[in-house]
Amino acid sequence: MAGVPGAVKTTVTELPGSRVRLRVQVPAGEVQGRLERKARQLGRELKLPGFRRGKVPPALVLQRLGREAVLEEAVREGLSSWYADAIGSAGIVPVGDPKLDLGELPREGGELAFSIEIGVVPRAQLGELDGLEVPRREPNVSDEDVDREIEALRDRLARLQTAPRPAAEGDFVVVDYVGWLADGSSDDPRAQPRRRPLPGGEGRDQLVELRPGGLIEGFEEGLLGASAGETRTIEATFPEDYSDAELAGAAALFEVTIKEVKLKQLPELDEDFAIDAGFDSLAELREDVRRRLLEAQEVEIESEFRAAALDALAAQAQLELTPALVDARAREMWERVMHSLSHRGISREAYLKVAAREEQEILAEMQPDAERALRREAVLAALVESEGISVSDEELTQALAPSAEREQVAPEQLLDGLRERGRLEELREEVAARKAIELVAARAKPISVGQAQAREALWTPEQPPAREPALATPRSRLWTPGDPTPES
Repeated sequence: MAGVPGAVKTTVTELPGSRVRLRVQVPAGEVQGRLERKARQLGRELKLPGFRRGKVPPALVLQRLGREAVLEEAVREGLSSWYADAIGSAGIVPVGDPKLDLGELPREGGELAFSIEIGVVPRAQLGELDGLEVPRREPNVSDEDVDREIEALRDRLARLQTAPRPAAEGDFVVVDYVGWLADGSSDDPRAQPRRRPLPGGEGRDQLVELRPGGLIEGFEEGLLGASAGETRTIEATFPEDYSDAELAGAAALFEVTIKEVKLKQLPELDEDFAIDAGFDSLAELREDVRRRLLEAQEVEIESEFRAAALDALAAQAQLELTPALVDARAREMWERVMHSLSHRGISREAYLKVAAREEQEILAEMQPDAERALRREAVLAALVESEGISVSDEELTQALAPSAEREQVAPEQLLDGLRERGRLEELREEVAARKAIELVAARAKPISVGQAQAREALWTPEQPPAREPALATPRSRLWTPGDPTPES
């Protein structure tokens, strides 16, 4: 899917194994502009006799620091935007890390030339689109499903009542507590371990639910059987993936005073309960729950069908997927997971320790999802091109409407922001892909899951199937047809 040409000139050479080499030329004016901006920036930080701080002229900065040194920094800072321009103008979808060959820095008045070698999503040759048979399940809400939802509603409307007995699993306790961290140990078993205050480890009138697998291992368990007025000393351990890296895996000691034991009291399942929930009768409540469950199932089924239709089309498509390309996409997926976890304070080492697996094992497990993602992207790109799918600014505005509503701004404002940051074409491609998926689903022929299973049972390796519909779409962190349009 092509982007828009940027400030660079790009020549594309196709290489074997779904790789390309981009020869990128940055105009002399762009290079000079970057150099001057960097010189001005350094001039604001440079101290020279006879000049006020921040007032050193760019020409003097270049003279003092050397043109080549300043240019090297300017080029390094500009590479990411030039790379994006080159990828956009080449109209490719990169996969994996680029191999950059920068070469020599240009002389004064010269242009900068460098090359990029990178894997790309391969071109796909599509199979037959019309009449593609894809399994679609029927919505089915059982009485047990309705009962579970109503029990969940009872739980949400439950009240806590004081219980004149020791605390049991499922109860709530109101506690005051003070915590310490173990600070080393002694070889003498009679010696008390040293301890230091736990950061933020003090609370009053805290409500704690006694349930298995609490936030801190051993804390909730240590309160079982406690009565109001009792004080207990509890040893607990923070989990390895705890959000505060300083506390992850740390042993702690808590002194807890139990002030009150509370019992969750569920409301009776009667007409009064239905009225409290906003309905005239229990029968009306059950009917409303059934209707909402059916609506949710229909949305889920539609998402499944769209994904299955895309995967069925991808199964028919002809394209070259090399192991290196699949490996590169798996690593991209893994790095996105790590980036997400890092925002929650979880390091790569902590995650691998909790998962009890090596990084290579996880990457190997991601291979099927990586291959599926590449097939989907290749098929969608081919479909957008073959069907001439385009996206208007009005459609972009509509796609941004949910994000705009959440942020309480006009969609046009988000659109302008994307345009300024050079991300408008990225959104246009996402919306075009969504339209392509809608096209596939609209032209696919739904068949029952039973029919699809029967056809698979009849198939043997000696006779390839006339059609090979995908029965399910695995859940993963990859984008799927049911996902919302990525936010800006």
